[in-house]
Amino acid sequence: MHQLMVQAATESASSPLAPNWWEVLVTAVGFAILLFIVVKFVVPAFEKTYADRAEAIEGGIAKAEKAQAEASAALEEYKQQLVDARTEANRIREEARAEGAQILAELKEKAAADAARITEQAHAQIEAERQQALVSLRSEVGSMASTLASRIVGESLDDDARAARVVDRFLADLEAQNAGAAK
Repeated sequence: MHQLMVQAATESASSPLAPNWWEVLVTAVGFAILLFIVVKFVVPAFEKTYADRAEAIEGGIAKAEKAQAEASAALEEYKQQLVDARTEANRIREEARAEGAQILAELKEKAAADAARITEQAHAQIEAERQQALVSLRSEVGSMASTLASRIVGESLDDDARAARVVDRFLADLEAQNAGAAK
């Protein structure tokens, strides 16, 4: 045995840089097996994980872009609705103003008509009262004039027809004097 060691020592001593081919072969076979396992099992798992992450990221980006597009569309729709609401509010405000002006004009017209009607009724009532006062005055003035004329003439004017003629003639003379004085 000793001899084998010596022989192994002399062989290894002959070239310290020379590789041991059995070690190189075992290492190469181990490396090949390890490389096969990594290529066959580990790399596909990493590739699958990478693909899943890339797909998730791309899906997230697509979802974000879709959500952004929906948000932009909703914002535009909101802005349009806001513009429509403002336009509608302005239209309603203008209609209310026009309706208010129309109602005001109708009320003024109705008030003017009521005032004209009341004035006309007042004039008619005043005219009726004036006519009634004239009739009353005529009869009073007539009876006074008859009494006065009876005293002056010395004859009784109890006859109603005669008294009416005397009163009418007296009033006509008064009106003629008033008309002559007014000219």
